[in-house]
Order: sequence, then structure tokens, then C-alpha cells
Amino acid sequence: MSHGYPRLLGDIGGTNARWAWQGAPGAPLQDVSVTACEASTSLYEAATSYLSARGGEAPRSACIGVATAITGDDIVFTNSTWSFSVAALKQALGVERCLVINDFTALAMSLPALGANELRAIGGGQAVRGAPIALLGPGTGLGVSGLLTSPTGECSALSGEGGHVTLAPANELESELLRCLRARHGHVSAERVLSGFGLVNLYQASCDLLGHTLRDLQAADITQAAMGQSDSACQQAVSLFASFLGNVAGNLALTLGARGGVYIGGGIVPRLGEVFDAALFRQRFEEKGRFQSYLAAIPTWVITASTPALLGASRALDDIAAP
Repeated sequence: MSHGYPRLLGDIGGTNARWAWQGAPGAPLQDVSVTACEASTSLYEAATSYLSARGGEAPRSACIGVATAITGDDIVFTNSTWSFSVAALKQALGVERCLVINDFTALAMSLPALGANELRAIGGGQAVRGAPIALLGPGTGLGVSGLLTSPTGECSALSGEGGHVTLAPANELESELLRCLRARHGHVSAERVLSGFGLVNLYQASCDLLGHTLRDLQAADITQAAMGQSDSACQQAVSLFASFLGNVAGNLALTLGARGGVYIGGGIVPRLGEVFDAALFRQRFEEKGRFQSYLAAIPTWVITASTPALLGASRALDDIAAP
């Protein structure tokens, strides 16, 4: 595998493109940039715009985390109009190695390097050293990954599309809400409610259930109204968001046996601030019948670091074998 420096590092979601530069092994990330994806027509244009703006030498290697499934050379974003060929991107950038991975795989790779000041604990529990770790995060979509540690201490990040699993209700209110969403969308995935547009879906369905007049609100408007306690449909939407996130996180912890802890990434939960009902999240996380005590022992954290997936992208170049 190539360890070539300097490195171009990218973390590309459905809304923002994040870039950084790493000049040498162990060097801190430099020239971190966050721009709207809509400012560029393609991933290549976004990358070359970043490189042109920083100037200097060309990169020898690149690792880019992208918010979609990686199933071959042709990459098509799930929540964006962008698409590209990995081989063509490597040639266009002129790098020795171009590694393209899922954005939450990159985020998972960063977890061992995060400090206590870059995490906010929710609930109790104690991580079991060497046990599997779970990761999920609502943003433009819902990212899901995990981290497995070998007996020799080597970490392997999972690459999957767990955000698109079918969402399950935990009570009558959630059953009614999912009935409303199925009437609109057919299949209701976890991402359908645990994302920026998901918060809007929760608000719209809550208006239906409460008999409220539907207003044209975006996720930030819903959060603001919930904070000000000025709209009961917005308050219910945010409460349901915490409830569903706890339910999905608990399911993921059980599936992976994530006694090493569960991490919440993405941009939505940190922006919700105090309106995010951490107690409700944790309650629903643990409410799994006979396995409540198993889940009560698992710690959960919100990632507060600003651009951790870029660090994970660099670690991926070291740890993931070249194809």
C-alpha cells in the first residue's frame, strides 16, 4: 500500500465538501476547508478548486470519503447529483493512489484518535476494550458504520448502508406516524426520519396527527420553534427524532455486539443542542426487553470534533490495503 505524502483528504456529504492537506507522517491536518457541494458541478471540480486555492505542490496520494455505497469504480451519490469514476479521478488528480471509501467508514477510522474533549457522553456505561464499536449519524442522510479490532490491535471499519434499513415503531404514536409516512413514501427507512429532511418529514407527519396547519419549515426552522416551545408539532418532531435515534442506535449496538460503545456523528445532533432529549434517546436505546441490562452497560457519545472524518481518511490510507 502507498503511504505517499503529501496527501489530499476529503469528506464529501450531500451538502458540504470538506478538504484538508497533510504534508508528512504524523503531521497535523492543514488548510481545512468546508464549502457547499452546490458551489461545484462535480467532485473533480471541488477537489481542483481546493488545490488551486491552497497552491503549492501536488498531492502524491488522496483519500476521499463519500456519502454513498462503494460497489465498484463508478460512484453515484445517494443525496447529490454528483457521480464519478475512481480511476478517472486518480488520473485527473495525478496521484499515485486514490482511495475512495464511504464517508462513515472514514469517520469510523478516526474514532481511536478522538480525545475526551471531542466527545460528549450520553448516559452511563463503560466501554469494553477491544470490543466492537458502533457508529451512526444523522446529517443530509443517515450514515452507519462500525469498528472491529483484531486480537493484535488492528482496526477495521465496516462499510455498509445501514441508514436504509426499515424503521420500526416502539409505541402507538410511532406506529401512527409511520403509517402517515408510508402513505407518502412507501418504504420508510431509518434515514427517512433521521436526517435533515427526516426532521421535516417528522414535522409534516406530526401536523397530520395533531391536526395542525402545515407550514413550509426547514429543519433549522423546526429546531428553532422547538427551542422556543412555540409549536407543538415541532416539539413532537424533535422528540420523535431523539426517540427513533435511540431505537436505531440500540438495534445497531445489539447487531454488532458493540460493547466498545456507540458513537453519534453527523451534523444534526450537535446543532439540536439542548432541544435534543438525551434522556429519551438513552431510554429508547436501552428499551430492548430482556437485553436492557446489556445495553445499559454500553456507553454512548456524541462526536463534537469539527472534521474528524478527514483524520480518518488519512488513517485509512495507512490501514486499508490497496486494491
